[in-house]
Amino acid sequence: MQKIILASQSPRRRQLLEWAEIPFDVVISDTDERYPPGLSFEDVAKYIAHHKALAVRDKLGAGHPMPILAADTIVVCDNEILGKPVDEDDAIRMLETLSGRDHQVITGVSIISPEREILFADVTDVSFHALNKDQIRYYVEQYKPYDKAGAYAIQEWIGVVGIRSVKGDFYNVMGLPVSRVVQALAHFS
Repeated sequence: MQKIILASQSPRRRQLLEWAEIPFDVVISDTDERYPPGLSFEDVAKYIAHHKALAVRDKLGAGHPMPILAADTIVVCDNEILGKPVDEDDAIRMLETLSGRDHQVITGVSIISPEREILFADVTDVSFHALNKDQIRYYVEQYKPYDKAGAYAIQEWIGVVGIRSVKGDFYNVMGLPVSRVVQALAHFS
């Protein structure tokens, strides 16, 4: 597989690409993560991912030959997007919202090159066991999930003890539906 540019500083996305043995370099560019009103949840994730990819393309130059991969993950519960928590209280509030409930994790993916663009979203349904206040506080204090949508990472302690079920791509919940990415990258070879 040809080398790509990963437009993300997420250690989880890097790890998933390494596991898939996709060669990559990391290039990031600050991007505004606001989106226009009225978009569906899937379109929100795709919109933000695509703008991340475009920002890196602009940084590298429009004729840069390597495909650029960008992604954005959101958590949706009760028709509300739970983004990255701003502080401890916000993280606790989000986890209390998710406790004992079902939610969706949606990752938008944008892959662009001078010849081609692929844009898609992957949706995974996740169900949490009911978590008590001590479990939630322990997780937030120990793992500080401030850089994670929905204030949790499925591969950490809370995923091991708190997740009842996952329907869809587990790796999507980690931040990248890597099997779909591999399939999409085949079109860039």
